[in-house]
Amino acid sequence: MAHVAIVTGGTRGIGRAVCESLRDDGFTVVASYAGNDEKARAFTDETGIPAYKFDVGDHEATLAACEKIAGDVGPLDVVVNNAGITRDGTLLRMSYEEWDDVMRTNLGGCFNMAKATFAGMKDRKWGRIINIGSINGQAGQYGQVNYAAAKSGIHGFTKALAQEGARYGITVNAIAPGYIDTDMVAAVPENVLEKIVAKIPVGRLGRASEIARGVSFLASEEGAFVTGSTLSINGGQHMY
Repeated sequence: MAHVAIVTGGTRGIGRAVCESLRDDGFTVVASYAGNDEKARAFTDETGIPAYKFDVGDHEATLAACEKIAGDVGPLDVVVNNAGITRDGTLLRMSYEEWDDVMRTNLGGCFNMAKATFAGMKDRKWGRIINIGSINGQAGQYGQVNYAAAKSGIHGFTKALAQEGARYGITVNAIAPGYIDTDMVAAVPENVLEKIVAKIPVGRLGRASEIARGVSFLASEEGAFVTGSTLSINGGQHMY
């Protein structure tokens, strides 16, 4: 029986590419989304992948949704924590709500999804948790203290949980994308985007499919010896 994978924020951008890549690799895939019903319906119509609506930042809602998905589709063996939001602004302009929203969704969502699925993975002696971090969690970014803190937190969360999961056949890894050609990056003003691309040694934005292939490797049997790792896929923009 195929392993079941869930991709949070899976109906567009990087999440959609990850869903399609895992499906093509033979996983049974479901996506989660937070708000846009119309885009979610179109995603399911186009890909055949079901989409479940819930807020990953809401602990109880996440536990309930994962229980329902397990009943509908099967136990969740692969979790890709991709859901994320931005509320950019300098610290002096940032409200507490803008800080809290980003921490709750981007970092809290990883905790909530792990709480919902880790025990089952432990019982079955197999699991993959793949957290989508960010280059801006590694290098920092002006006007993003909330986002950078949450994404940096994901990298620490990954290393700690990897140590808990290793003996049970559960790997926990992160991917830190650079600037990828998605709707989120498309919203950046063109003159700013040109300056960003100028700092990428490869000379272009990344493609969502390139992140998806990294996820596919980490989710595979071949990735079983990789845990607690952060894979940077950023065109050489940040190396350390």
